Amino acid sequence: MATVPTSPFPQPAHAWKLGEHPWLDAWGGTPARARVIIDNDFAGDPDDLVQVVHHLLSPSVEISLIVSSHLHEGHGSPDAAAAEGADVVRSIFGRMGLDAEGVLCVGAERAMSDTTRPQASDATERILAEAMRDDPRPLFYVAGGSLTDLASALLLHPEIAGPLTLVWIGGFGHDEDLSGLVADDEYNFSMDVAAAGVIFDAPELEVWQVPRTTYAACIMSDAEMITQWAMAGPLGAHLRDEVRAEMERFVDGQRAMAETYVMGDSPLVLLTALTNFWGPEASSCSYVVKPTPALLPDGSYVERSDSRPMRLYTSVDVRLMHADLAAKLTLFEAWQRS
Repeated sequence: MATVPTSPFPQPAHAWKLGEHPWLDAWGGTPARARVIIDNDFAGDPDDLVQVVHHLLSPSVEISLIVSSHLHEGHGSPDAAAAEGADVVRSIFGRMGLDAEGVLCVGAERAMSDTTRPQASDATERILAEAMRDDPRPLFYVAGGSLTDLASALLLHPEIAGPLTLVWIGGFGHDEDLSGLVADDEYNFSMDVAAAGVIFDAPELEVWQVPRTTYAACIMSDAEMITQWAMAGPLGAHLRDEVRAEMERFVDGQRAMAETYVMGDSPLVLLTALTNFWGPEASSCSYVVKPTPALLPDGSYVERSDSRPMRLYTSVDVRLMHADLAAKLTLFEAWQRS
């Protein structure tokens, strides 16, 4: 679980605001050609911190909203995990010298009880406002955790599905052998089974799914984290420390320390910010287009021939994804030292 800050941390030398990327000024700017709503369980697995830092350092997307969402029932502080996740994000802002409090909001603290009743929250209202805002640029909703807040917004105003594209890290692979598995074996889906069902049944929402058979390949070694992140400066060192602490927390008699960790949420950046100059695609990634299946409570899928099409990502460009963050951390940390 990500560390909720309890003590002061070193303040960066330079401050900046969203929409500014002063460490890139000498190299030419890149205008934001898409809007992004980030939704993640920031009090949980630290790969979401890696993702949010990467997105914040990426000039080609405008971060319109950051939603801190709940954890799995029984994990973290009861009825406070989403609020604690917002505190984690605030600490990231502070470590970056970033003024961005206005885009941060807290999502529902509990999962939906069924597929008909939304969980109201401040996040739901702000999601609706951004989805209804008049802006010609594409709007991506990138989710690395549960789908509670987006599903709640859709139940209240189904018409927002039209302008949105959901990029979701979660769900079992569509061809995965599920024998012996239960819903809890895929964490993001099992955090809110009802919400995932609402999303897959939404008739107008475009879904890009990165299932666990794909995101599990987004692996990075500790040596890479040390040389590419920690040696770049304090921000990168903090990310590596958070990952290391998470690994150490789970070491026991059944699980030994390993040299690698899965950065499963990072495809959210790859598919929205690292798109081709010649077209709005992450062209080094592979996907299939298929009718959106029904998603059952056990995490399995039932094929439907008459549903809207979805993208199912079968591979992502892990090299580009990791190398881009390393380069952006190097540029950012050099600017902070200047």
